[in-house]
Amino acid sequence: MTKTVMLDLGDVIVPFDFSRCHAALEKLCPYPAQEIPARIRSTGLVQLFETGQVSPESFVEQVCRILDLHVSYSEFWELWSSIFLPETLIPESLLEGIRSRHRLLLLSNTNPVHFSMVRERYPHLRHFDGYVLSYEVGALKPSPEIYREAIRCAGCRPEECFFTDDIASNVEAARREGIDSVQFHSLSQLEDELRAREIGWQN
Repeated sequence: MTKTVMLDLGDVIVPFDFSRCHAALEKLCPYPAQEIPARIRSTGLVQLFETGQVSPESFVEQVCRILDLHVSYSEFWELWSSIFLPETLIPESLLEGIRSRHRLLLLSNTNPVHFSMVRERYPHLRHFDGYVLSYEVGALKPSPEIYREAIRCAGCRPEECFFTDDIASNVEAARREGIDSVQFHSLSQLEDELRAREIGWQN
């Protein structure tokens, strides 16, 4: 029997599109949008930031230097957070219904600034009992450490947890830790997976 439901954040609850950020940055730096991801990725900064090894201030400073970008700290975060789309993929009622019957955890690779902004902009997140976040744990999915922390927070056996994530490798890693996991494709598919496990959410 499932006791805890764990959900990923990006492209499960909140959709995002990195090209929006790259297009916005292109207007303010000398590099075309298609070059920006590779320039940032080559530094490993995002991974360091999302595992809590780099402060927000240092992250902004280093990215601005890499891109020859001259903006304020707050302007940078407005640009960097333009990836998030306004309409969620999962309705708030589903989360509220699950939480009334099961423990509900968020399991996400994220950084402190993005997570603060998402909590402010999307009221859905108030329904979670707890958050297992890469920058707090110091490990990114699909590393086993973050799933083990999620199991600890769940307070039950791994096989009593259900998890969904849009990335297949993250799902496979969760399964290796004994968590019942499926890849997220759509709301209707998730609802079918919940019904199959007798995880209720409707009144």
